[in-house]
Amino acid sequence: MIEDRDIEVTHDVPSFASELRRLADALESGEDYTIDIDGEEITIPADARFAVAYEQEDDEAELEFQISWSVPETDEDEEDELEEDV
Repeated sequence: MIEDRDIEVTHDVPSFASELRRLADALESGEDYTIDIDGEEITIPADARFAVAYEQEDDEAELEFQISWSVPETDEDEEDELEEDV
């Protein structure tokens, strides 16, 4: 089974803007987008789903650009499932 992950990295304005530009370029060209987050390389497929979320509580507000996609099972995941069935 794939291990759950929750990684967040803070960027300064120039590096955040650069990543947004790379993402926009990939979206416009219909290509996958790859980003390194805390040493883990993540590839977002061109057919991912996109949403924008806004939250506000008390004196804090948050705007999130959300990207979702299905993660295919790997051979290792299938082996784990077979072992669980035994």
